[in-house]
Amino acid sequence: METMKIGNTTLTWLDGGVTHMDGGAMFGVVPKPLWSKKYPINEKNQIELRTDPILIQKDGKNVIVDAGIGSGKLTEKQKRNYGVTQESNVKTSLAALGLTVEDIHVIAMTHLHFDHACGLTEYEGDKLVPVFPNAVIYASSVEWYEMRHPNIRSKNTYWKENWEAVAAQVKTFENTCTITEGVTLHHTGGHSDGHCVLVCEDAGETAVHMADLMPTHAHRNPLWVLAYDDYPMTSIPQKQKWQAYAAEKDAWFIFYHDAEYRALKWDGDERITESLKRKKQ
Repeated sequence: METMKIGNTTLTWLDGGVTHMDGGAMFGVVPKPLWSKKYPINEKNQIELRTDPILIQKDGKNVIVDAGIGSGKLTEKQKRNYGVTQESNVKTSLAALGLTVEDIHVIAMTHLHFDHACGLTEYEGDKLVPVFPNAVIYASSVEWYEMRHPNIRSKNTYWKENWEAVAAQVKTFENTCTITEGVTLHHTGGHSDGHCVLVCEDAGETAVHMADLMPTHAHRNPLWVLAYDDYPMTSIPQKQKWQAYAAEKDAWFIFYHDAEYRALKWDGDERITESLKRKKQ
């Protein structure tokens, strides 16, 4: 597991599983000869996307950002369609840190698509139960509504299996939510109507998690938005806004999906100046 410090706050990436999604869909209208130079692609035209929750530890609180793809939740057809080669090992990751799922105080959900929310519940026999029984789950009110009332498009990613068992744990917010001092969720829309970014600030240092507005380092260009984005013309100005904020703060960008980088910084010429790479097994 990779770990970094933001001031006195510790960030650790847990093992939440891995998917392989269509590269064309992940880069939208961007021509393949351009995006394929920036991110590896396999023979099926898929790119590797981690689904690794970020454990934030500060002032005695254990906060997890998003929940991974879970374990034992997906059918064989879904695993094939989503290119799943490994399911979640979050419990094992936590055990290596001397923690259990009962020790998690908060789950901060950037949004509730299946690859972020499947890890919220698990099967106990034939019944779905919460994975993190003592955690408060924060999500934007817009996202929580759509999760429970999906439309003809979003029903493919908002599943009742991922919310019914945890409904009593969910707390919603409109614009901004303080998870704990220095850790905040901000509603952006774009990728989904209720999508959020997360900001972590401590002792003059900052990390910005843009979630699926910028799922990998190869999506830095504000115009490189996903075909999966419900509101791409919202994604673009929100990417510009939060990239400008990060530049002003000399902030780290941290990632849930990136298969190469956990975190990095860019300079004004888009050169990587500092980075934390994922240790590949």
